[in-house]
Amino acid sequence: MLKQIDLNSDVGESFGAYKIGLDEMVIPLISSANIACGFHAGDPLVMTRTVSLAAENGVGLGAHPGLPDLMGFGRRVMDVSLAEIRHYVTYQVGALQAFAKQRGRPLQHLKPHGALYNMAVRDTEISNAIAEVISGLDENLILVALAGPNREALEAIAMGHSIRVAFEFFADRAYNPDGSLVSRKLPGAVLHDDKKVAERVIKLVKRGSVTAIDGTEIELKADTICVHGDNPEALALVKIIRASLTNSGIQVRPMGAFL
Repeated sequence: MLKQIDLNSDVGESFGAYKIGLDEMVIPLISSANIACGFHAGDPLVMTRTVSLAAENGVGLGAHPGLPDLMGFGRRVMDVSLAEIRHYVTYQVGALQAFAKQRGRPLQHLKPHGALYNMAVRDTEISNAIAEVISGLDENLILVALAGPNREALEAIAMGHSIRVAFEFFADRAYNPDGSLVSRKLPGAVLHDDKKVAERVIKLVKRGSVTAIDGTEIELKADTICVHGDNPEALALVKIIRASLTNSGIQVRPMGAFL
């Protein structure tokens, strides 16, 4: 059976006069785009341009909602209620849905951004609130979540709301033995050897395992791989990963095409 995997990247994060990322070069290399929806980054002009660029390249469209924290780029934890999270996510997804509809394209997935993503990893009630929003807006939307310790709980949440979930692997991040990500505050949390990163991606897709930071082998199955291409060094890594997948006979496709 032909192996297949999705490559996703966070894009559309410029706003106003501020240019962030290398979207024009990254989007042709990926299969799914997580598009900022205005709270942590992005604005109406950037959103519509990014939707158009993704559509032109046959890339799956995804909403990338975050906390209302433009100053902190959505990376600061905020004391917000579940009701607020539901409304924040609804507001942002609705905005991107409108731009996608103008292009005649449906949204494929939803991936929370930054602090909201990490909060959902730690608290399944937050994951459940986001899944509830997805179910109410469009049951065809796929929830993107970390392939890690809470897999069974997330599968149950998705099933309870009649939605699909795509489990995500971070290509350039180190993992703890329990399948969680090593904190960026610790040494070795981010991997910088392009060749080794590409090799671990191939290993993950073919064998469903990854070497944790302590050297142990852990089972980790993923549907989509997150790659960052917001600087020239990161862009080079995306190119190497894409080429390695192709050379290994692994098909890169939008997650909605095989989930």
